[in-house]
Amino acid sequence: MAAKKRDDEEREPEVRNGADDREPPVVRDKRRIDPETGEPRAAEADAVADDETPLADDGAPTDAEEADELIAAEDADVEVSESGNSLDADIDHILSEAGQREIEEYRDRAARAEAELANFRTRVERDRQANREAVVADVIRSLLPAIDDLDRAAAHGDLEGSPLELVAQKMRAGFERFGVRRVGEVGEVFDPGIHEAIAQLPSAEATEQTVADVIEVGYALGERLVRPAKVAVRVPQE
Repeated sequence: MAAKKRDDEEREPEVRNGADDREPPVVRDKRRIDPETGEPRAAEADAVADDETPLADDGAPTDAEEADELIAAEDADVEVSESGNSLDADIDHILSEAGQREIEEYRDRAARAEAELANFRTRVERDRQANREAVVADVIRSLLPAIDDLDRAAAHGDLEGSPLELVAQKMRAGFERFGVRRVGEVGEVFDPGIHEAIAQLPSAEATEQTVADVIEVGYALGERLVRPAKVAVRVPQE
């Protein structure tokens, strides 16, 4: 017993020495009212409360911090989604405008092509008519000497009852079928566009230039003059 008591007494100073080496406990006054002055200590209490916020043993964030991070991540996802939707809308709008412009351009091209085709058809038809009239005019011009001879024979009465009378009638009918008309009649006003003056006959009764005599009949095909009429013109006497 004496030996055990002695061993305990030898270990007791070691225990005391170990207790003396440890840091003394920190006592925080969490009271919001200062017991000495009676004034509130809200700032100090909040600081103490912040210092005593519990952390995980391994330094990991608390549940509140994890919740804040999740909310921030969701907000970021929402912002990215909204940004993506806005970008898609902008792209759709741009493509829609580009497509509308392309459609308008194709419509304009189609309208111009249709107008050009209509103008081309008009030019072709006009050229075809002009070529037709030119060919007919050349044919008629080549036949005019024969018609002139038949007209002179008819004027002298040589065609009446002869086979040539039927030939003259057929030729005049053919001219009429192609729209050929005679130009130059006695008494009409002189027109240098369709008349060729061979002689001038002054007259006291004349007030303007008129056709006094048709020496050679002229012919016209539509608006085209095949041959002007050779006439004698009665003019006012000076």
